[in-house]
Amino acid sequence: MFDKLSGKIGFTVTEIKVLLFLTSVFTAGLIFKAYTADVSSADYKNFDYSAEERLFDQSGADTAGISDDKYIDSKQEVLDFNTSNFHKKEALKLPGEKTININTAGTKDLVLLPGIGEKTAQKIIELRNKKGRFTNLNELLEVRGIGQTRFNNIEKFLYIDQSNFFKAPEEK
Repeated sequence: MFDKLSGKIGFTVTEIKVLLFLTSVFTAGLIFKAYTADVSSADYKNFDYSAEERLFDQSGADTAGISDDKYIDSKQEVLDFNTSNFHKKEALKLPGEKTININTAGTKDLVLLPGIGEKTAQKIIELRNKKGRFTNLNELLEVRGIGQTRFNNIEKFLYIDQSNFFKAPEEK
């Protein structure tokens, strides 16, 4: 019987048995629910929350019998602890274009560059001291922590002073 049905529908015998089982269980559940459910026994309770709502009334009105000394404006209490101005955004102050000489800049100057912290600034200075001086800005890519993206972000702020390249070293 299942083989003939299987050929007509296109399902395997196992799939047909599973579908028959699921439909029979679903049907049995519906019949059980229909005969055992007692709709009239539902007990609905109506609560009056108006007294509790007055406790959290933000208008400050003394409508719930709460005296003024017990009323707490929670939003103001939280804001009183913090002295920061959340509405004012501080803009990041970037140096002007071509204002930092990479061969003479100190840590304070290098930290002004976007994405450069104190550790990376120290690494730049260490590489500069090791090389003697930078001859090309692309040499910054040798610094660990400076990739092509970060280099592209800081390149416009840096320059190399070309006037000191051909000076003779100072005698001691």
